[in-house]
Amino acid sequence: MPSSSSSPHGAQPGLPQGARPGLRVGRAVPAEQQSFFEAVGGHATFVRLVDAFYEGVAADPLLRPMYPEEQLDGARERLTLFLEQYWGGPTTYSETRGHPRLRMRHAGFRIGPAARDAWLRHMHAAVGSLGLPPLQHEVLWDYLERAAHSLLNTFED
Repeated sequence: MPSSSSSPHGAQPGLPQGARPGLRVGRAVPAEQQSFFEAVGGHATFVRLVDAFYEGVAADPLLRPMYPEEQLDGARERLTLFLEQYWGGPTTYSETRGHPRLRMRHAGFRIGPAARDAWLRHMHAAVGSLGLPPLQHEVLWDYLERAAHSLLNTFED
């Protein structure tokens, strides 16, 4: 039985045009029971976010040297899997890499205020490129901003 919050065309409020998150075993999950991952459009949305973010990183003179991979493909995959899991999607990140341990995984990199600010600048542009509804945008951005501040490990640039 369709949810009363669904539109006649099957779209759910607050989701991108054409998105169909929340489908499980042939039944639509009411919006209030969806994970954030499902509500924002699932895997495709997080791929778009990470791709837009790494477009900025690839050209950034401060951040690019922190990524040893030439094509950034591994970094893209790890960030996508991490964000998907954090927001209620598949648990592939932990299944393949173990506990996220963000501070430990970033301890080998010198992350000062300038690096944090550059990361936030590229991530802010990437989040903005998604065109999420204001509340979803705010929730996502709030987490990313707090995460970036928590990874500071030096106050020298």
